[in-house]
Order: sequence, then C-alpha cells, then structure tokens
Amino acid sequence: METHRREYKSVWRDDYLKWLCGFANANGGVLYIGKSDRGETIGVIDAKNLLEELPNKIRSTMGMVADVSLHIENGKNFIKIEIPAYPSPISYHGKYYLRSGATNQELTGNALDEFLLRKQGKTWDNVPVPHIKADDFDRDAFRLFREKAILSGRLTREDVNISDFELLESLSLVENDYLKRAAVLTFYQRPTKYFLGAYTKVGYFRTDADLVYQDEINGSILAMPDKVIDLIYTKYLKGYIRYEGIQRIDEFPVPKGALREAILNAIVHRDYSTGIPIQIKIYDNKIVIYNDGILPDNWDINDLLNAHRSRPHNPFIANVFFRSGQIESWGRGIERIKEDCRRFGKESPVFTSNITDIITTFQWDKESFEKAKAAADKENGTIEENGRINDENDIVNDTINGTINDIVNNSKNTITKGKNNVLNKKNDTVNNVKNVIINEQNQVNETINLQNGTINQENVILNCQNDNENVIINDIINVILKPKKRIINQQDITKNNLLKIIKKNQNITANEIAKKIGKTWRTTMRYLEILKKENKIEYYGARKTGGYRIIK
Repeated sequence: METHRREYKSVWRDDYLKWLCGFANANGGVLYIGKSDRGETIGVIDAKNLLEELPNKIRSTMGMVADVSLHIENGKNFIKIEIPAYPSPISYHGKYYLRSGATNQELTGNALDEFLLRKQGKTWDNVPVPHIKADDFDRDAFRLFREKAILSGRLTREDVNISDFELLESLSLVENDYLKRAAVLTFYQRPTKYFLGAYTKVGYFRTDADLVYQDEINGSILAMPDKVIDLIYTKYLKGYIRYEGIQRIDEFPVPKGALREAILNAIVHRDYSTGIPIQIKIYDNKIVIYNDGILPDNWDINDLLNAHRSRPHNPFIANVFFRSGQIESWGRGIERIKEDCRRFGKESPVFTSNITDIITTFQWDKESFEKAKAAADKENGTIEENGRINDENDIVNDTINGTINDIVNNSKNTITKGKNNVLNKKNDTVNNVKNVIINEQNQVNETINLQNGTINQENVILNCQNDNENVIINDIINVILKPKKRIINQQDITKNNLLKIIKKNQNITANEIAKKIGKTWRTTMRYLEILKKENKIEYYGARKTGGYRIIK
C-alpha cells in the first residue's frame, strides 16, 4: 500500500523524477520500480542499465545523491530508490514538488512561498511587514490582550504594564524594528489592508443555493472569536430557556464552548496567505466551518483526530492567543470540542479535509430540537404566568402597605402637632393668669372663667384628635377593601416613570430600567410588555445587545 513515504511504479519514466523531488522536500521516501500499485513484484526490464543511469539523472537534474539498489523477490527483480529528506529546497527543472499523503503536488504561489520560508526556518506569520508602526495599531486590541492575559494567569500585571511596542517585543513580534505579520493580524485594527482574507463571513442558508442573510466580522483577529460567537448566538442560532430547579439554562443545538473552540482553531491555524476568509454556513440543522488551510506535513485527518502534540500552522499567532489565555498549547483543541459536546449531550462534530480546506460540521436533529423547544416554551409559559400573578400581588401589597404607611405617618404628625398646640396654649394661659392675679387681684373670677374656657378649648382639640383618628381608621379600611383605584393609579405612575426613563435613555435595557425604578426584573418586564401592547415603546436590536425606545 502506498503511503506518504512509499510509491510503487511498474516501469521507469523520467517524469518520476518529480516524485523523488517531492520525497526530498518532505520527509524522504522510497520509490520502487517493478511493483504493482498493490506492492506485488512484477519485475523490471533492463534493470542493470537503470542502476547506472538513475543515480546520474538524479544528481544532474536535482543535485541529490540517492541510494539506488537492485533486489529480487520470488524470482523477479525490482529497483529500490531511497531519497532522504533535504534541509534545503529541491527543484526539478525549476519547479518545486512536495509529497503530501500518497500524492505528489507541484508548489506554486503562496504554497511555494510558505514552503521556501519553512525551509529557511521561518513561518508565514514570522515575516516582517514594512511601513507600519505600533502607533497605528488598535488600542482596544492591546487593552483586550492585557485583560485576558492577567485574567488567565498567563501573564502578571507587571508583565503587561509596559508600552505597546515593548509588549510586541516581549511576544517576539518585532524583528529589526519591523513588526511581523502576526502582529498585524492580532493587534492592527484593519488587517485586511495587508491580508485580504483576514476576516470571517457568517451566513444563514435555507439550502446550499439559498442564502437568506449574512454578516462579515472584521478587525483584530484577537477579538474576533468573541465577536463571532456573540453574533451567532444572538442572531443566527435559535435556542430556548429551561430550568433545573431555580437555575436558568440557555439551551442551544451546539454548545457554546465547543463552537468557540472550533472557531479559535480556524482563526489561529488557518492559511492567511490565500486571501480567502473563514466561512461559517449555518442551516436549520447544521453549522459548517470552512477553514482555508492544510494539515501538517504527512498528516491525514486521523492524525488530527487522535492524540497529538501541538503543531500550530502559525506559531507566532498561536503564542499571542496562548498568552491571552484563549487557547492551550497541548494539541487538545479537538478533544476539548468533543468533551464539551458529550457534557451537554450533543453529537460531536465531523472533521474532514481536502487539499485546501479543513471542514468542521456540527449537526443536530431539527425535529427533536424543535420538540424540546416547544416543551420548554410551554413549561416556561406556566412559570411566567405564576410569576405574573406574584408580580400583581407584589404590586397590590406594595400599594396597600405604602398607602397605610403614608396615612399613619401623616396622622402621627397631625397628632403631634395637636399635642404641641395644646401645650403651648396651656403655657400661654397660665402666664396670662399669673399676670392678671399680680396686676388685678380683684379680677379672680374673670381669671377662673378664662381657665374654664381654656379647659373647654382643650376638650375641643382632644375631640378633634379623636375625629382624626376615626378618619384614619376609615381611610385604612377603605384602602384595604377598595385597593383597585389606588393600584391603577400606582401602575399609571410607574408606566409614566418608565416612559420618562426610556425617552431620556434610548435603547436602554430592561435590567438598567429595573435598577432605575427599584423594581425586580420580572416586574419591570410586565410593565414593559403593557407599554409595548399600548404601542408606546418598542424593542430594537439583537436580543442581548438591543434595548427599548419610544415609538414616535
């Protein structure tokens, strides 16, 4: 069986020198002459002449020294040509070939550039970019990196408390005062200015030929995973809410952690030299991620799926993501995707590859997911109805308690004022009596009459106090027995307050409104729904990033 290091040919043709060139540029290999495609020995004609000619042809055309030997098996001879891996690039008639899997490929364009770089000990993302300075970079990207690096524990606050240029130097993204391609992709605000394919396309498809809508995510690739995930889960994927006890769980057909890891793999390990963006196609029953890139030399898809050490296609980009805490460096990305799917009871994605793409496909049963969503929505409807009743009871209780407290407090103030007035009048009366006795002792009778009048006055005040207390009690009874009018007034006041807040703060969220009016989120949502039904407000924007505004 032919492999990446073994090729069978029944007869010799000079065109097979390309295969030898491909072996030399890969990991070396063996070419057998006189064997069938299945490896059976069928014999070779004129073997002795070939033993003399082949070493000279190989040396004169490619400058290589090959081990050419004759062997006999089952009475039939065959020739074995062994080619070692060469550290420098080997060409045949000015063209470069590379053995990949069981095929031989001619390298051209970007593939040739990257091959030549790797032969020189460089990678594509390690190449300097002229005419660009750190001052031109995205300040938000540097801020995001510092925050994530400190939060992950990969770097300390002291490590990142340096200038932006010094930070780039510490990440090995500067060479002879030139910034490398990896720096432009991770920290520049418009990487597409230099690399056309440095963005992500997301589209919703009914069928392969029916694109409904799409989005593009641009900017620093360091911030791209968060942007892509937020867009997909707020605009493209349909989910539902379920509860385990009192814990709310957002259920989606693809676990967020698994999809995020797949998107990170695509961003970090893709081939940015092609000018083709990452493409994410979303259907009713699957998500397909197309990543323009190739597997490491002599790998097939099974090597990727099995346990392996980390071999990043873009090691300098990978280092930035590692230091920011977004990826590991153990080659466990695929396993982490599978683990997250198993944890949430979802199917693991299917991974495939071809010459230019690595494709990741998440699939789910649309009908089963819709049934689960319908059942959850029905259950949530019962919970919401109970919540609505509880909220109305809260409004009634708040209104009654508030009214009673207001009346009682007002009454206390009235009684206190009455008592103070009585005491003041008593003091005034006593002083007047003393003055009258001292100045005109003969008017004792008149003074007594004044005192009697004062006593009568006190009795009147006390009677008024009793009347006030009776009024208070009657008011409390009326509030308890007939609260509807007060509740309606309270609701109108709350709604008017909401309208004022929304008018001043367009696109404000329910959580922000709840904080401003001192109500629970659920109660606030009840009032917002009432105002929406009255066509006074509307919700604008995505579910997580939108808000409420006044309908003009």
